[in-house]
Amino acid sequence: MSIGNPNSRLEAFCDGVFAIALTLLIIDIKIPSTIEINNTTDLWLAIKHIIPSIFAFVLSFIIILITWVNHHNSFTLINKSSNTFIYANGFLLLTVVFIPFPTSLLGEHLLTDHASPAVILYTSIIAFQGLGWVLLSGASLKSNLAKNEKAISKIKINLRNGYVTFLTYSLLAILSYWIPLSIAIITTFTMIFWLIYGLKLKHE
Repeated sequence: MSIGNPNSRLEAFCDGVFAIALTLLIIDIKIPSTIEINNTTDLWLAIKHIIPSIFAFVLSFIIILITWVNHHNSFTLINKSSNTFIYANGFLLLTVVFIPFPTSLLGEHLLTDHASPAVILYTSIIAFQGLGWVLLSGASLKSNLAKNEKAISKIKINLRNGYVTFLTYSLLAILSYWIPLSIAIITTFTMIFWLIYGLKLKHE
C-alpha cells in the first residue's frame, strides 16, 4: 500500500464492497424455470415478464454508480482518517450492500397491486444512504480530516446533500404507502438528474 495515502487500504476495501454489490444486482435477473418456452414467441413473452426486474437492476446500478463516484471524490478531500470516520464509512457501505435485496423485491412486485412494501423499502434504503453521507461528512469535519479550506467547503456541501437526501427519500418512503408506482417513477427521474448532474461536474 502507498505510504503517502493513509486511506489506501480503506479505499481498496470500499471498492471491493461496491464491486460485490453491483455483481449481486444481476443474480436475480433470470427467466423463471416455471415458464415453459417452446418457441420464439414464448421467449419474447418471458423476457417481457422480467422487464420490471431489468428496470430495477438498471436503476440500482445507477444509484450504486453515483454513490461510488461521490465516495471516490469524498476520499480525495481528506488526507487522514479516524475511527469515527471508518465506522461512518462502514454504515454507508451497509446501505450499499443492502440495495440488491429491495432491488429484487421491486423487480418482482412493482407492477402488482401490492407494490407498496417493495417501494417503501427501496426508498428507505436510499434515505439511509443519505444518513450515511451525513455521518461520513460530519466525521470528516469533526475529526479535521480535510486537506484544506476548499476541501472543507466541499465536505460541507456533501453534508448538506446528505440531509436533503435523507429528508427527501424519507418523505417518498412514506408516500409510497399510497402511490408506490408514482414514487418509483419520481425516484427514477431524480436518479437520472443526479447522474447527469454528476457528469457535468468538474472535479479537481
